[in-house]
This record gives sequence, C-alpha cells and structure tokens, in this order.
Amino acid sequence: MAEIDRVPVARALISVSDKSGLVEFGRALAGMGVEILSTGGTARALADAGVPVVEVADRTGFPEIMDGRVKTLHPVIHGGLLGRRDLDDHVAAMQKHGIAPIDLLVVNLYPFEATRARGAGWEESVENIDIGGPAMIRAASKNHDFVTVVVDVEDYDAVLDEMRANDGATSLALRRKLAATAYARTAAYDAAIAGWLAGELGDGFPRRFTLAGSAPQVLRYGENPHQQAAFYRTAENRPGVASAEQLMGKALSYNNLNDTDAAFELVAELDGPGIAIIKHANPCGVAVADSLSAAWDAALACDPVSAYGGIVALNRTLDGETAEKIGRIFSEVIIAPAFDDDALRVFAAKKNPRILLRTGALPDPTAPGHMVRNLAGGLLVQNRDNGRVTEADLRVVTRRAPTAQEMRDLLLAFRIAKHVKSNTIVYVKDGSTAGIGAGQMSRIDSARIAALKAQDAARAAGWAEPRTVGSAAASDAFFPFADGLLAVAEAGATAVIQPGGSMRDDEVIAAADEKGLAMVLTGMRHFRH
Repeated sequence: MAEIDRVPVARALISVSDKSGLVEFGRALAGMGVEILSTGGTARALADAGVPVVEVADRTGFPEIMDGRVKTLHPVIHGGLLGRRDLDDHVAAMQKHGIAPIDLLVVNLYPFEATRARGAGWEESVENIDIGGPAMIRAASKNHDFVTVVVDVEDYDAVLDEMRANDGATSLALRRKLAATAYARTAAYDAAIAGWLAGELGDGFPRRFTLAGSAPQVLRYGENPHQQAAFYRTAENRPGVASAEQLMGKALSYNNLNDTDAAFELVAELDGPGIAIIKHANPCGVAVADSLSAAWDAALACDPVSAYGGIVALNRTLDGETAEKIGRIFSEVIIAPAFDDDALRVFAAKKNPRILLRTGALPDPTAPGHMVRNLAGGLLVQNRDNGRVTEADLRVVTRRAPTAQEMRDLLLAFRIAKHVKSNTIVYVKDGSTAGIGAGQMSRIDSARIAALKAQDAARAAGWAEPRTVGSAAASDAFFPFADGLLAVAEAGATAVIQPGGSMRDDEVIAAADEKGLAMVLTGMRHFRH
C-alpha cells in the first residue's frame, strides 16, 4: 500500500470533556466546510454557539443509552474511523452499510485523573472511566494513514494551520505525530486506572507496573550539557517541585529539580521552624530553631563553604528578616510553603533574582508512595522510605542513657540521616547539624569527613572547638565494627543512634560504654543510594 501524504478533512467527530477552545476550533472547521459530528454536551456547546453540528445518534440511527455509556460504540462510527480508503473491499463495505468516512477525530477523555485527585469515591471514579473515547482514539490512531486524531487542546492550532496551508488537508507527518501522542494518552489513562485499582486492592506490586507522566517541561539539559532531559508530572498529589508555583528566577534545570526535591522532602521532616541547605542532593546544613532566622544561622554555620550555590528549603512561610540573611549568599533555588511580602521584595531587588518556588503545603513524610529507578532492561520499584522512629521506639543499650537534650538531637540526627546518601554519619548539637559525612564506601570515612568539615567550620567561625564536641551522632545503618563508633567518639560525640543488627553489636556497645557514650538502637535503617 502506497503512503498517502495529504488527506483532506471533510468530516470530523468531536467529543470532549475539556471544552476549552472548543467553540473556536469548531467554528474554524465549519468555516472550511467540514461536517461536524458530535455527542451530548459537546454537541450542545457547539450548537449553542451557532456551529452546525450533527448528533452522532442521528447518524447511527441508535440513541445514547445506559446514561451515555453507549453512544459511539457503533459500526457506523468505528467503520468510519477504521476503514482504509485505498482498499477496495473496505470502500465497498462502507458503501454497502452506509458508513461515511471520518477524517478527523477530536476526543479528550472523561477526567478520571482529576476525579481521583479530588478524592472522589469508588462509584464516581468508576463512572469517570471513559470507554468510547479510548476505543475511538485507538481506532483513529491505528488508521492514521487517513485519519487525524487530536487528544490535546494544545494541538488544535497545529491541525488548523496545516489545513489552512494545504486546502483543508493534513500531512502524513502530522497524523503520525498525533497518533503517537494519542496512544501515549490512552496508555497514561489506563495506567492511572490500573494504579488506582491496584491501590484500592492493596496490591503494592501488581503483575504489571505502569507509570505515566504528562505535561513535559523540556529542560536545558540533563545532569551534564551533553544529555537531553525533560521533567514529567505524575498523578501523585504530593506538594513539592512538581506542583510548586515559580514566583521568580530563571528556568529550573535537571539538577535544580533533583536537588530541590531532596531539600523539600528533608525539611518536611522537621517539627519546628526548620531550614535545610542542599548541595548535590545531600544536606550541608540543617537546623531547627525558634525562628527561621535562627535556623538559617545555625544551618549555614555547619558548612558555609558548601552552602554557596545550594538549594534552601524551609518548612514555614519565609519572612523578610530570614530572606535578607539568605540573600547574602548565592542560592540556586529557595523553596517554601509560602513567602511574605517582605521576603518577595528582598529577592525582587536582586540583580539576578533567585528561583523562588511556593508549594502552599508540605509533603507528608509518612505518606505511602513508590520510588522508581531505571536499570538496564527494567525498573527497580520500592515503597517510599516513610519510616519514622520516635523515642518510644528506641532501645537504650549502654550503661548511660541519653540526656533529654541528647535524645532530641539523636532523633533529629537520625531523621536527617534518612535524607543523606549512604554511608552516612550526621552529627547534631542543640538542634542543628555540626557535621555531615555522606556517600562514602566506609562508614568510618563518613565519620571522619564529617568531623573534618566540622573543624573547618569552627576555624571559619572562630570557635574554640568544633561543634561535634558534645554532639549526638546518627548512623544510617549499623556499625559493622567498633572502629566507626570510635571515630565518632574521637570527634567528640557523647551519644549515638544507630539501627543495630550487626553480628558485632556487643563489641560496638562495649566500645560505647568504655568511652562513656550513650547509645540507642532504632531497629530501622535508612539506606539511601
């Protein structure tokens, strides 16, 4: 069969739930002499606007039934979409059964995703599963040699432009492109339905795992300039970078998005007014205080060198005083639930405004969800790490129990360690990080690096000693040997929190007792790779 490039559009079927741009599109088609078939609310909207329209029921001779569940599932419709114009037997069958070809299909589906996003119940969700729409879309897409299919309002202009430039015809290149878009839409739609049903059934890992993204934001490049990248939004209704409103600043990059997500997920873990400063997806300073201003001072003091060019996340409305302090160094992105007017004025006055993201809310650290990572030939899927330990979960295993302040710092340190690349050691003193060692192959290296950075911070600030002295230390996983714990003690920590579970736990506990440390076990680890 020879390819046919230009195919005139003489007849269109339009059935849309999203009616934005509908009337203008319908008028343009009618103005080019296109006959318009339609159904239900779409037909009424067109007719009310004075656009000539033929009801599908009038063409099929069969009324809509079952509350509109059956209206386009008819041979006259699907034959008009699927019939090939270059095959004699197809043409003969269409003539015999009075089937007129449909050259353009415009369908956007029942709003299932939006229905789920607003928390609708089972019955309403089921009724918002479109059947006729996906069936027509797939039929038209299969027959894209002859049929133009549109599933997104954003493509109306492209179709009209081609028709105007080609005496009412569309090109094969456009039809193929739109068919690919259409199949992706039905795939995403089915993925949303399958994911909802699996969740309702409590099936966290169904036989077929489906994942879909939409509304791509094409980025300047990926992690490196030679890599292309885009950001897709999923149906997950979780406050963060995907749902944030950008108030000012340049376009977000791949690394901005990745690091900002890490920062905001961490700061949501903090109970009081808190700030997290992130660099390359790892925190370089985290603090909780009575005010955001005080939290910023403490977080910055942990590692003022690495903070330059980092991401700043806050868990409260950013005020003017704190904004003034943050604005004294360069930060790539600042993300917060809200910004007051004074804070916005501070950043608006900058020569190169920072990227400001307003989320309106914080994500729930304990909420369920999935984390997905690509491997060669597959997807690695796990539940989100929503584990959280409280004081009641801890087991004191040393002769000395932690003091009240040590206990507060231990819990904070372990919560921060959950968001640091493994292996990690986090030192916290009086509600703020004193040193962070991230991503080392050996836990003892993480302990030493964190201590060295604390010494650097002390020299920069003119302190008599690093803040690791008298701190509480967290390890994201157990100490396989006592050497890691001894490195923590050497840094000056007086209390330690770790999961436990090593075959040498007794050796590690004995070393802690010998050094006079208090140590608690969580029974939960927080690897982050």
